[in-house]
Amino acid sequence: MVIHKVTDPEFAPYGKVLQDYDLKDLLKEMAHTPLPEDVIYVPSVEGLESLGAAKDFQNRAFGGLPIQIGYCNGNNHSLNAVEYHRSSEINVAVNDLVLLLGRQQDIEEDDTYDTAKIEAFLVPAGTAIEVYATTLHYAPCNAEDDGFRCVVILPRGTNTELDFEAGSGREDRLITAKNKWLIAHPEAKIEGAFEGLKGENITI
Repeated sequence: MVIHKVTDPEFAPYGKVLQDYDLKDLLKEMAHTPLPEDVIYVPSVEGLESLGAAKDFQNRAFGGLPIQIGYCNGNNHSLNAVEYHRSSEINVAVNDLVLLLGRQQDIEEDDTYDTAKIEAFLVPAGTAIEVYATTLHYAPCNAEDDGFRCVVILPRGTNTELDFEAGSGREDRLITAKNKWLIAHPEAKIEGAFEGLKGENITI
């Protein structure tokens, strides 16, 4: 599979590289976060949200909306699922990592998606990117043997437990957490998820 860079023009439909953010303290704090053999996602970390960069991202990237700063760390080589939000997501790569991305517009009427349309992008260490709301994404993949660490910034409450009952029809059946719509690959065996990914469970 061809792996583009986020600085390549192919990335433009999916997001953009963010400039002029001071990431030094954020990257330093992330060095203390766990790096498991599988994948861990923590939506909100007080130690990250107390940094000066948090207010900068809140005001400049989210127009003053309340945000949460967490991380997705570990080791992963497969697509497994795609998700999307009703908002952009900011990712900061602590070390090199690969994102597998698609477009919400390519989801079929029956909420299935052909994984042949997925594209791969290298996010270099120390790079902050905006991933647009219409971009399908999931956990990063390893670009290095020793795993990945990735800062994840979203509107507060995103990816947290539902406090309402999601519907069972059409797009409602994709809601698995607050502000999170997910389509899984059958091979991933994600409990309770709609298995609508067709084709290869792409591996990097």
